[in-house]
Amino acid sequence: AGRAKRPRGGGRQLEAGMRGILITCNMNERKCVGEAYSLLGEYGDLLYGPEQFSDREEQLSGSEREEDEDDVEAALKKEVGQIRASTEQKLRRFQSVESGANNVVFIRTQGIEPENLVHHILKDMHATKKKKTRVILRMLPISGTCKAFMEDMKKYTETFFEPWFKAPNKGTFQIVYKARNNSHMSREEVIKELAGIVGSLNPENKVDLNNPQYTIVVEIIKNVCCLSVVRDYVLFRKYNLQEVVKSNKEETQQNPSSLTEEQNSKVVKPETEEKSSKEVKQENK
Repeated sequence: AGRAKRPRGGGRQLEAGMRGILITCNMNERKCVGEAYSLLGEYGDLLYGPEQFSDREEQLSGSEREEDEDDVEAALKKEVGQIRASTEQKLRRFQSVESGANNVVFIRTQGIEPENLVHHILKDMHATKKKKTRVILRMLPISGTCKAFMEDMKKYTETFFEPWFKAPNKGTFQIVYKARNNSHMSREEVIKELAGIVGSLNPENKVDLNNPQYTIVVEIIKNVCCLSVVRDYVLFRKYNLQEVVKSNKEETQQNPSSLTEEQNSKVVKPETEEKSSKEVKQENK
């Protein structure tokens, strides 16, 4: 019964101190996890090279020779430890954990920079316009997590924001906020407090809601606050993998009202002139 009720992610749950990638999908979470592993594995190998397990396997094979010298109990403990270490090694880069919200998948990462990996994926998909996923909607890197209480968030972000906003570093920014299964946090209070912290790190940091250099992503799920600072948030369609691959032509077709009245009048003019010339010819005949 315990196994049957085990949550998705093998019992692992999103908690403060984790880093990874938060992914939203449309209903099919199991397929979303599969797509995430495939996509992250493809680009992870390109950026960081394939994962290496040979060293661990050599250590395991070499240690087998020493087992004869140990007693049974010590050998058993060593074997259990080696299996556990080997499992952790194989799960080093990407591991799905229970997010705590419907239609949200969290992939924990180790040994990589989530923001660099996700930015590289979106940059490539934006350039090639090649659709690589079906159920994944948005893919947000999460560079840090803390408890979702105002005092914890203030203390954590004072250090977390430094690489981007502490003098001499500076930039324009916006804050995007989303809360799931959480009712004790106030959106207005969170944005006000975090913007104040950014301003205190360097007074030259300015808010820009149209096209900022940096977007501070705040995703709260239950009692965990997920944070990241991302680039090209507007260019990459809010980090939406379905939208970023659309061509300009597709966007225009979806928004036909973008044609101006002047353009419409230019399209109509030739037809009017052609019609009037025909009428003249008929009259001449």
